[in-house]
Amino acid sequence: MASAHKRNTGAMLASPRCGAKIRKGVPCRAPAVNGRRRCRMHGGAPGSGAPRGNRNALKHGGYTKQALERRAAMRELIREARQVLKEFG
Repeated sequence: MASAHKRNTGAMLASPRCGAKIRKGVPCRAPAVNGRRRCRMHGGAPGSGAPRGNRNALKHGGYTKQALERRAAMRELIREARQVLKEFG
């Protein structure tokens, strides 16, 4: 038997939505956590997300600022070497 009680869903339906892309490639339509832009599953929950200051980069050092700069410099050297070889070849 259906209840005659009228549900008050207006506030939830009017709340801002998460918008994070889900696996299907469409935006998540879950309500965003109060004061945040994402839902509880996509980073709105307290304590979720990456730590401040990129501390995860220090686990192996591959994504520290110095490592990224070193790789960029190496790519530039390789690009220049290929250009020089092309001029001689």
